[in-house]
Amino acid sequence: MKKKLITQSDDLIAQGVAKKLIRIGDDGKRIEYLRHGILRDWAMSKYEISELPLKFDLENKAILKQASLAHRQLAELKGVARTIPNENILISTLTLQEAKDSSEVESIVTTQDDLYRYEIKVENFEKSPASKEVLKYREAIRTGFEKLRKGLPLTSNLIQEVQSVLIGNTAGFRKVPGTELRDNFGNVIYQPPQDGNDVVRHMSNLEEFVNRPEMADWDPLVTCLKIH
Repeated sequence: MKKKLITQSDDLIAQGVAKKLIRIGDDGKRIEYLRHGILRDWAMSKYEISELPLKFDLENKAILKQASLAHRQLAELKGVARTIPNENILISTLTLQEAKDSSEVESIVTTQDDLYRYEIKVENFEKSPASKEVLKYREAIRTGFEKLRKGLPLTSNLIQEVQSVLIGNTAGFRKVPGTELRDNFGNVIYQPPQDGNDVVRHMSNLEEFVNRPEMADWDPLVTCLKIH
């Protein structure tokens, strides 16, 4: 059976099902990892976060086709949203779904039923720790959304403000080494920059990239993908 190849840049989206995974390096060359030992090999390879903008073009034919389709679907959604008397209903639903799905990446799993029961304050309903985390995530999303809706730029300060809602303190960007992302089996799947100065440097680069669109002449959705 032919091995399935998955191409991706910085993310580890499909590692659990891939027979082989391909990472695109700064120079555009492919770096391959076999599934056996992939988590360890990926995390422990000397992977450096790329400075933005990237040194190679992300926009190939397949990506631009998907971007065109996404633009049409977003236009349809925008039209439908305008017909809803209270658009906050849609926004609340979407942010709750995003919070739930994103939290699952960190093994925080709950159900839609539990989240909605808590939302409508069902009597005698005991909120689970996972539900509490997801709802904090949703509140953080709302905070950022409302700030951006008012026209504020996406800056490092705003990111830290959103982070403070999520984690419940104002410690700011991580300064102490030791952070690792592990799967349910204890394998290290990602190790972010450990030096606090590197974190600040990368975030400053991201802030500049977000607020200077001339740095990369990409489709806006492709740019959003890379920012994410």
